[in-house]
Amino acid sequence: MNNVYSVTQVNLYIKNMFIRDYALNNIYIKGEVSNCKYHTSGHIYFTLKDDNGQMACVMFAGQRNGLKFQLKEGQSVIALGSVNVYERDGKYQLYAKEIILDGSGLLYQKYEQLKNRLEEEGLFEAEHKKRIPVYPKMVGIVTAKTGAAIQDIINITKRRNPYVQLVLYPALVQGEGAAQTVVAGIHALDKLGVDTIIVGRGGGSIEDLWAFNEEIVARAIYDCRTPVISAVGHETDVTIADFVSDLRAPTPSAAAELAVPDIKAILFDITALNHALNSGLQKKISVYRNEIKHFALKLDYASPIYQIRQKRQQLIDMEQKLSQQMQKKLTLKRHLLELYIEKIEGLSPLKKLNQGYALVLNRENKIMNRLDKVQVGEKIRICITDGDVMATVDEMIKKERN
Repeated sequence: MNNVYSVTQVNLYIKNMFIRDYALNNIYIKGEVSNCKYHTSGHIYFTLKDDNGQMACVMFAGQRNGLKFQLKEGQSVIALGSVNVYERDGKYQLYAKEIILDGSGLLYQKYEQLKNRLEEEGLFEAEHKKRIPVYPKMVGIVTAKTGAAIQDIINITKRRNPYVQLVLYPALVQGEGAAQTVVAGIHALDKLGVDTIIVGRGGGSIEDLWAFNEEIVARAIYDCRTPVISAVGHETDVTIADFVSDLRAPTPSAAAELAVPDIKAILFDITALNHALNSGLQKKISVYRNEIKHFALKLDYASPIYQIRQKRQQLIDMEQKLSQQMQKKLTLKRHLLELYIEKIEGLSPLKKLNQGYALVLNRENKIMNRLDKVQVGEKIRICITDGDVMATVDEMIKKERN
């Protein structure tokens, strides 16, 4: 009784056994789908069965990228995943990471092996990718001469830019010898000197698209000097050609849109550039005109005629200033003269005479302003305003001074 274990312990022990088994952690299981249920959480629950047994399976929502089709009852599929124990129920089940339809399992393994090997060689590195020409004149196409792919490319090209020439190399895109004709087409168009090469076909199963998973096609694309756009299948289809090409398009129609520019957009850009060029030229012309005017002004300023004009103007200004100064001086002198005249007039004998005073002179015309200069009986002349009075001194009366 010492070695009694709980159910959980046993389930964990068995789970660890499954985990340590390398084969069960990465296993392909083939069977028919039954009891398929898409849960609202995004998980898919189903059963794989054959004639003698069945196994519970689940694909979680996070692994749904590994399913490229709608899983249905009765389908024969190959599921890749790990087998493990669900502890709660004590049942083992397959946790699927990828599901493919039966018949393509071996091809998918070959695809993965080749993809990994070429990736290790560096064929997928971005540094080897060539730029797709923006304005191609001639686009080469490697695809079947009949089918939707070539028609889609032609229609898209005519609509976007009818001036681009399309050169078709009709190749087998499915079945025996398809890869060899695709390689021949790539080589032929590369030698022809087209600007871009579109390699592709419409959608299909992995068997239908297998020519574009062949190593010879991958190396032909890698060695091609002309930029290559791969356009194989639908958007969900991915081939080796997509990884090694310079640009992947999800569909042939998309490849045409990537390879051929829209003529309307080109014309619009040309118009915009022309407008910008004209605008730039007008600005340049305006700048140069202003510079010419500036230099012309400098030249005029430095010319003798301009200098003479300037000197003449300066002379006129100086004459005006001198005249103004002279006028100021004359006005000042006139004012002073008037003041002096008033002062002189105030001292003038004539003005004194006009005020009632008289001037007394002897016969020698000397002013007699004191009694000691006058004698009784002497002839004197008395000057008044309007004439002279001749008189004789009869008497002298001396005035007493206080």
